[in-house]
Amino acid sequence: MTDSRDLDPRSLRGLAHPLRMRLLAVLRDDGPATASQLAARLDESSGSTSYHLRQLARHRFVTEEPGRGKGRERWWRAVHHSINSDTEDFYRNPDPEVRGAVNTLLYEMATGHAQELGTYLGTMHERPEWIGGAIMSDWTLKLTIDQARALKAELLEVIGRYESPGTGPETGAGAGTGAVARAEAGPGAGPDGETGDADEPEAAVYRLQVHGYVRPRASHHPAS
Repeated sequence: MTDSRDLDPRSLRGLAHPLRMRLLAVLRDDGPATASQLAARLDESSGSTSYHLRQLARHRFVTEEPGRGKGRERWWRAVHHSINSDTEDFYRNPDPEVRGAVNTLLYEMATGHAQELGTYLGTMHERPEWIGGAIMSDWTLKLTIDQARALKAELLEVIGRYESPGTGPETGAGAGTGAVARAEAGPGAGPDGETGDADEPEAAVYRLQVHGYVRPRASHHPAS
């Protein structure tokens, strides 16, 4: 897999579908698979997974894995380790379909994150050596938009130092042996329900959540 993929409006629309996002996530985490294997994994019909895999391939998110399979059997793999999206630009796009697609993308990402975190919490006792390296914290900060942008850039820089694209599932480090780190941030309401200070309209209460944990084994991954 290559490092990352930048989304444009066309590829965003091609990805922003609940099943396509789940298919792509499983291929990234667990490595190449057939449409039938993915259907069993996600409790979907093989016809449905096959169709959506072809749509993902059309937008170059997945590709066929050469040298595997017999006869008409097709194996698929993810093309990129991660996806980058400029949600600010997408929300400013005049096309309502683009704005709707980015909404779908973000909601599905949040749902998937919550499900995987829940799975980890239910199975963390199976890998006690990783508990000391896990983190689940949140902060309430008061930031201007410029400070929020600077914080975002610094977080991405730190995480980038620990990325290792060469250890994906195709090299044997998948199926639950990689660690997951996520930082989720955005303006929110403080304890008193206020979102900022009337005397400082440029500042807002900013919620930062950081979750880091060893990825649950493939057998424990939620199906939806």
